[in-house]
Amino acid sequence: MARNNKIVVTGGTGRFAQNLKKIKYKYKFIYPSKKKLNITNLNSIKNYLKRNKPRYLLHLAGFSRPMVEHERNINKSINLNIIGTANIVRACSDLNIKLIYFSTSYVYPGIKGNYSENDAVLPWNNYAWSKLGGECAVKMYKNSLILRVCMTEKPFIHKKAFTNVKLNFIFHDELCKILIKILDKKGIINIGGPTKSVYDFAKQYNSKVKKILSSKKSLINFPNKPYMNLSKLKKIIK
Repeated sequence: MARNNKIVVTGGTGRFAQNLKKIKYKYKFIYPSKKKLNITNLNSIKNYLKRNKPRYLLHLAGFSRPMVEHERNINKSINLNIIGTANIVRACSDLNIKLIYFSTSYVYPGIKGNYSENDAVLPWNNYAWSKLGGECAVKMYKNSLILRVCMTEKPFIHKKAFTNVKLNFIFHDELCKILIKILDKKGIINIGGPTKSVYDFAKQYNSKVKKILSSKKSLINFPNKPYMNLSKLKKIIK
């Protein structure tokens, strides 16, 4: 297999990677275990990449759910999402490997909505701060692409959904189909689906989903308008 067809994927046991494995591409995807490629160990990353010589690295590994754990355990959040990502950047930079980093739409403030890639960011929870920390390292490396993604499992797994929070949810399998079209892009791209309230999105797939509100008085306090402008993405995949 030619070097330019190889894509190493970190976080190969995660939810998105499981969908990625179901699709046949012209590329050879390689999914190293944590033992073979440990993102907290720079030498582990470099040694693996030197042996496999990929053209791309798709960085999915990190600490995501439950998001409340990023408030309770900032050491783990920093170690995996910030330091781990910085290690990946250093290795890719040294070996001239194209890096695609999965970030989150939650880096936007969620106040006004319709956020473009050039809008100011202001994370509203520690999970988003940790992903933005990773972005800072990735942005320093020019041969990279940051994807600010708003994705979820299919079918919608939650029994309740916000009626007053608008997002751009896209299912994992839908994003898998888009991914190949953007591999060679650089910079930042917002990734998601049509803007809808979480409830309107969820009820299409679960008629029994219950309505809830996000508010400052509740334990679950999402900003109301974290939805993104997807114009850049649409121009690419049209």
